[in-house]
Amino acid sequence: MQDISSLLWIVPVSSVIALLFAWLFYKKMIAANEGNPRMVEIAGYVREGAMAYLKRQYKVVIKVFIVLAVLLLGLAYMGVQNPFVPIAFLTGGFFSGLCGFLGMKTATNASSRTAQGASESLNRGLQVAFRSGAVMGLVVVGFGLLDIALWFLLLKEVVFTPENMKDGLEILGLTFVHPGTTEHQKLIEITATMLTFGMGASTQALFARVGGGIYTKAADVGADLVGKTEAGIPEDDPRNPATIADNVGDNVGDVAGMGADLYESYCGSILATAALGAALPGVDATGQSNAVIAPMIVAAVGIILSIAGIFLVRTKESATQKNLLHALLLGTGGSSAFILAVIACMAALGWISWGIFGSAIAGLAAGVIIGQGTEYYTSDEYKPTKGIANQAQQGPATTIIDGIAVGMFSTWLPVVTIVAGIVIAFWSAGGFEAGGFAKGVYGIGFAAVGMLSTLGITLATDAFGPIADNAGGNAEMSGLDPEVRKRTDALDGLGNTTAATGKGFAIGSAALTAMALLAAYMEEIKMWIGKTPDKLADFLAVTGAKDLASATMDNFIQYFQLNIFNPMLLGGVFIGAMMAFVFCAMTMKAVGRAAGKMVEEVRRQFREIKGILDGKATPEYAKCVEISTAGAQKEMVIPSIIAIVVPVATGLVLGVSGVIGLLVGGLSAGFTLAVMLNNAGGAWDNAKKFVEKGNYGGKGSDTHKAAVIGDTVGDPFKDTSGPSLNILIKLMSMVSVVVAGLTLVFSLF
Repeated sequence: MQDISSLLWIVPVSSVIALLFAWLFYKKMIAANEGNPRMVEIAGYVREGAMAYLKRQYKVVIKVFIVLAVLLLGLAYMGVQNPFVPIAFLTGGFFSGLCGFLGMKTATNASSRTAQGASESLNRGLQVAFRSGAVMGLVVVGFGLLDIALWFLLLKEVVFTPENMKDGLEILGLTFVHPGTTEHQKLIEITATMLTFGMGASTQALFARVGGGIYTKAADVGADLVGKTEAGIPEDDPRNPATIADNVGDNVGDVAGMGADLYESYCGSILATAALGAALPGVDATGQSNAVIAPMIVAAVGIILSIAGIFLVRTKESATQKNLLHALLLGTGGSSAFILAVIACMAALGWISWGIFGSAIAGLAAGVIIGQGTEYYTSDEYKPTKGIANQAQQGPATTIIDGIAVGMFSTWLPVVTIVAGIVIAFWSAGGFEAGGFAKGVYGIGFAAVGMLSTLGITLATDAFGPIADNAGGNAEMSGLDPEVRKRTDALDGLGNTTAATGKGFAIGSAALTAMALLAAYMEEIKMWIGKTPDKLADFLAVTGAKDLASATMDNFIQYFQLNIFNPMLLGGVFIGAMMAFVFCAMTMKAVGRAAGKMVEEVRRQFREIKGILDGKATPEYAKCVEISTAGAQKEMVIPSIIAIVVPVATGLVLGVSGVIGLLVGGLSAGFTLAVMLNNAGGAWDNAKKFVEKGNYGGKGSDTHKAAVIGDTVGDPFKDTSGPSLNILIKLMSMVSVVVAGLTLVFSLF
């Protein structure tokens, strides 16, 4: 097998190229015409509100991170934690937060410029919005891969030197390198250390998703219930006091939140796969090194191909919705096809096996199928969403019943697809061969890497949505020509489709990443057994294994009793499934409380500020922004902390088998519930839009009012609870990996 370690330079170079193009796209967007003074003024309100929210959120998050870092440092001094973890935890959170800030800054500057571009031509509006979205995509993959490359090079070249591996490295009473570390153990230690920085990214992502989701839906629900249903004014009407807060919410939820979510998935998939590659049994030093580096190289090449795909996206002035979707698919599909060709070349050159190539195909295919399935169940071009619109003629009750039913039924396709993807990836990598289990789970990890390899352009199509939505709001509030609003509506409609498929993609990638992390958790446990002499002696005595290095998964299943008849494992499964529902309930109730305050404020302004509905008085937009901001900061902390505490508590009480059960229950229930919430919410949203196009009585009719109520119910489904579940699944896995030593040493059972 050819050694590919000499190609490692591609990884940091590609990440720098991504950041360079992100900067170029940003500068080009800033140079574009911002529009007339009214457009600039409205964009300024949104930008000010978004940045004020982000500033307050980061103040809360920094306090939480400091407390958690101190606790992790304490565990390191107790000898049950890798001493690099507190630093890695902080860097992961920092880069995740930085990506959210830069994406938000770009999106809030792009809205008026997109509206102005749409006043010139549809293609111009598409170019401004999409390339602004590309800044978010490229920043995420650029910083994600740069963080991975820097950590890998630091640990490999500076920390794990031959001298330190021989004599050990101890600083301030903490052992960073154990004496007598072998070359084989070196890569296992390095990848296990790197994997832990994903906890910081996951924690920041959950705060961003939960806080952003509460903010955006509190504003959206308030704007819709009072503005549309009670006052009968259009969406984004400047007379609605909550309209600025609603536009701010699109950015904090769908830009900063989604960016942090997929940053964590992207890094998590690469790091988990690298850790599994380092632990592959029966491979020589070259094979081990290649297995660690290969996912990083695939991600690096994916960045270059994503940039190429971004330049393919363009359209003509007379474009229909299908033409616009085709323009985006040309970029995303082209990048995916090229990445498969590159992975095939890697297999042909002997850098990876053809089986791993098959696993990558399985991952990419699963992502495409889930995305297309999401489009079918949420687009108003198809029967499920049209059926909800039809039920709206009977009133809100039947609208809600049918929407929930559509969401529940839609889960079959993603579940079957993920099951097929996992089995095919496992089989293709050699998992069903004798002694091939480790190869199989490595293949599953590589499937996640394949799915996320072109995240640069995939995330660009998702971030494009809220930019186009804000551009439409800007055009409406600025009183631009109806033709401009028609063009921004076309872009917004496209954005709704890409947002729905993007959420499906995020859920699918979360499932594959969590599966890889589950396998990585067992590797972490194996490593800590080796560091705990009494546990090692007991393990060898119980299992009869010759030594830890030759121990198989069957040995660990025997030692920890990882079977369904173990009450600890079964109890963990129930707790994991419960977590998905309790977490959703907490986030939904948080939206309800914040939205209630928003509704009261909008009604107060309509009642007390005379002339708002006549357009003679200006609403107090800032008060609505403040309500959403305060509500989000207050409500986001407890759900996020619970997601961290439960895996630790489960490990201490139920042990390793209980944690495995927790992760299995959380993954299976969380994945299915997230799909249901995402698709039900998306279908309600587009059923409302289908009515607004003039069907079943159009805007202002009783059918429309029922559809608006359905959409309002669906708002926290698709934009708060559903997307947050993706991160809950991964965060519980990451926390379990980080505290594996604590669980092994101090668990009651």
